[in-house]
Amino acid sequence: MKKFIMIAVAIIAGTGIAAAQELYVNTEPASNMPANSLGIRLTNKFFNMEHSGDVGMRFEPEVMWGVNKKLMVHVLGYASNMMQSSIRAEGGSIYAKYRFLSLDQQHAHFRMAAYVRGSVIDNPYYPVMPAGTHAMRPYDNEELDLEGATSGVNGGIIATQLLHKLALSTTLGYSRYMNNVKDNIPESFSKNSVNYSLSAGYLVLPVKYKSFQQTNLNLYVELLGKTNTDLIGRGSYLDIAPAIQFIFNSTTRLDLSYRSQLAGDMPRNTFNSFLIRFEHNIFNIKK
Repeated sequence: MKKFIMIAVAIIAGTGIAAAQELYVNTEPASNMPANSLGIRLTNKFFNMEHSGDVGMRFEPEVMWGVNKKLMVHVLGYASNMMQSSIRAEGGSIYAKYRFLSLDQQHAHFRMAAYVRGSVIDNPYYPVMPAGTHAMRPYDNEELDLEGATSGVNGGIIATQLLHKLALSTTLGYSRYMNNVKDNIPESFSKNSVNYSLSAGYLVLPVKYKSFQQTNLNLYVELLGKTNTDLIGRGSYLDIAPAIQFIFNSTTRLDLSYRSQLAGDMPRNTFNSFLIRFEHNIFNIKK
């Protein structure tokens, strides 16, 4: 029995599950989920909306597929009340990540990956104001994203370094924003941006792996930034997002994170948000 447990732990470590401290909450690592596996996520984000003072909510159901050890694909949907008073479907996106470099050592590895995302969204670019208010009033927001706000494409590079219980990761990417399904992007908005991040994760528990059924406790802090690059609509920001994560039976995950702005001059919908995510993974979906 002891031999079986040690073999199981070794298999988990080889697939990257034991490197739980790089399962970042607000970004993706260069490592992939195990090959031939399926993941199901439900992410809820809560925002304090600057234009109305209300609490906005965005729901993101997601399916993830480990195609092989180098390639994984995500399919996401979005629904929220951020641009109107009631919750409605906003659209969806596809995300793919390819790991092209892996330098593995005992208790350490360095990996690099390239990613691309495409989104199709039908939100308006200005919030739909309640009847009797100034529905056409100017609304300042220069923060566009592909996670429910606008259609477009995004791509970039990720580099992740695991050092025993500490994992560090950085991302550099470029976004091109496009017209939404039912609304053209305003001329005053920047249609191009550069995004960047620096993430750190630390494995707190278990102190020593004995079984794949042990609960993992991970702590994270992430710096998330963006800079608009067009001559019009310039602006940038840098956010900080601490997070706590629990992993149960090496298959089920619970994330909690709070994100707030550290610095910036970009007009935004919201300057702080709270995230809660539930994820479950199924391994060896095909024998």
